[in-house]
Amino acid sequence: MATIKEIKVPDIGDFNDVPVIEVLIQAGDTIKVEDPLITIESDKATMEVPSSEAGVVKEVKIKVGDKVSQGGLILLLESTDAGEPAVASVPTVSPPPAAVSAPAGVAEVRVPDIGDFTDVPVIEVLVKPGDSVKAEDPLITLESDKATMEVPAPLGGVVQEILVRVGDSVSEGAVILTLVTGAVSTVTSSAPVAATSPTTNASPATPLPSPVAPTAAAGVIDETAFRLAYAGPAVRKLARELGVDLGKLTGTGDKGRIIRQDVEAFAKRGDSAPTPSASASASASGAGLDLLPWPKVDFTKFGAIETRPLARIKKISAANLHRNWVMIPHVTTHDDADITDLEAFRVQLNKENEKAGVKLSMLAFMIKAATFALKKFPEFNASLDGDNLILKQYYHIGFAADTPNGLVVPVIRDADRKGVIEIGKEMGELAKLAREGKLKPDQMQGGSFTISSLGGIGGTYFTPIINAPEVAIMGVCKSYWKQVSPDGKQSAWRLTLPLSLSWDHRVIDGAAAARFNVYFANLLADLRRVLV
Repeated sequence: MATIKEIKVPDIGDFNDVPVIEVLIQAGDTIKVEDPLITIESDKATMEVPSSEAGVVKEVKIKVGDKVSQGGLILLLESTDAGEPAVASVPTVSPPPAAVSAPAGVAEVRVPDIGDFTDVPVIEVLVKPGDSVKAEDPLITLESDKATMEVPAPLGGVVQEILVRVGDSVSEGAVILTLVTGAVSTVTSSAPVAATSPTTNASPATPLPSPVAPTAAAGVIDETAFRLAYAGPAVRKLARELGVDLGKLTGTGDKGRIIRQDVEAFAKRGDSAPTPSASASASASGAGLDLLPWPKVDFTKFGAIETRPLARIKKISAANLHRNWVMIPHVTTHDDADITDLEAFRVQLNKENEKAGVKLSMLAFMIKAATFALKKFPEFNASLDGDNLILKQYYHIGFAADTPNGLVVPVIRDADRKGVIEIGKEMGELAKLAREGKLKPDQMQGGSFTISSLGGIGGTYFTPIINAPEVAIMGVCKSYWKQVSPDGKQSAWRLTLPLSLSWDHRVIDGAAAARFNVYFANLLADLRRVLV
C-alpha cells in the first residue's frame, strides 16, 4: 500500500540555515533513491541533498532562497510500504531500516574566500580519493606571491574525486574535490543485503560509478575548464552524458551557477553557443596589443652565460605588476617634503621610549599622515568598479616590506584610529612575520592605500606601480639635506624627503594629485596641522 512520507534534510555537518540555490524536482516527478532533490550552498561548500526513498513527489515544501538545517522538511513523497511482498523482493527500492541511518550526499568543496588573490597555484594536494577527512583537515596547499595557505575541509566525509592537481591555478569558488558526506550505514560483510542495498552502493567505502563517456557527437572537453565550472555533481554527470563542455557555458542559476536547463539548452543547439573569442580574452587580460614577438636570442654566441630560474614569487608578482601597469593609466607626480622638524621629533620620541623597546621609523609618521590626507581627498581612498567609484570609509594602509623572498605588503588596519607609537609597534611585528614567511592572508588584505618606501637605500624619485584595486600609491626615497631659501634672501639646510605619488588617471586628475602631494608634504613638515 502507498504511504506518504516526509523527506527531510539529512545530517549536513555543523551547517545551519544554509540557503537553497536550486530545486531539482517538482510535484509529479518519479524519483529513485539517491536522486538529487535540492542543492544547498554554504560559505564553504556546495552540496546536493539526495532522496533517501523512492516514489512519486506529491508536494515540494521548499523553494530557492529558503534556508534549511538538518531535519528541515523538503517534500512529501508517495512511497510503497516496505512490508508489501511485491516490493520486498526489490531491495534497491526499499532497503532494510537497519541498513541506513541517514542518506549520504555528495558535496562539492570549493576554495573559500582567500581575499584578493586569484589564480593562486596549487603546490600540494594533501588527500587522495578514498581518504576520510574531518572538518578543518587540510586538503590542499596554495602559494601566492605573498603567502602560503592551506585550504581546510568545511565538513567531514570521504574524498570521492580530486578535481585539482599540483600546478593548477585556482581562485575563490573553484572546485577542489567532491566529498561523500552525511551519516551512512555500516553494514558488516555478513549482511545479506550488502551487495544490493543502494545505500551500501553509495557509501564512501565503495567508489561511485564513473561518469558516462561523452557521446560520439560531442566535441573535445577541456577537462580543466570542466572541473572548475560552477556546477553541482548531478549537472556534471548530465553534462558528461550529453558530451557538453561545462567550460563553455554561462550559468543562469544563482551567482552564475550552471544548472540542468543550461546543459540541456546547450546540448540542443550543439556547439553553436557563443564563447569568448581569443581576441576578447586577450583584451581582457591586457594581452593582444599587436606587438612584435619577444626576441629570441642565443646569448651563448656572445659569451659565457648562466641560466637561473626566476623565483616563484617573482614570477607571480611579475604577472600582477604587468597587469596593473598595462591596465591602469598611471601618472606619477613628484614633490618634496621638509621633514627637518619631524625627524628631530622622531629621534626625541625614540629616546623617550627606548626602555620600552619602541623604535619609530619615518614610515610610521607617513602612515599616520596618509590617513588625514585620504580623509581630505576621499577619491584617493577608493576603488573603481566599472562605472562606479567605491569610496571607502576605512583607512587600511599597506606598506611594502622587503623580505628574502621578495616584496610583500602587510596592512595596518584602521590606521586613523591608532597613534604613531602603536602603528610603529604593529609595523615591526608585521615586518618580522613577513621576513619569516609567516604572514597570514588577512594581514595582507583590505588595503585602501599603499606606501612604498625605499628607506635609506638611496634614489631620489621613482614611479611606484599602483596596487590594484587601489587607485593611488605613495613612493618615498632616501631623505637628503638640501639648501633652500624660502624668502629669497636667507638660505638654510633642510632635511628633504622625495615623494612620488602614482595615481589612476581614470579616477584622479592632475590638479587633485598635486593638491594631495602638497597637503601630504605640509603634514610631514608640521604635524600640528592635523589639529586644524
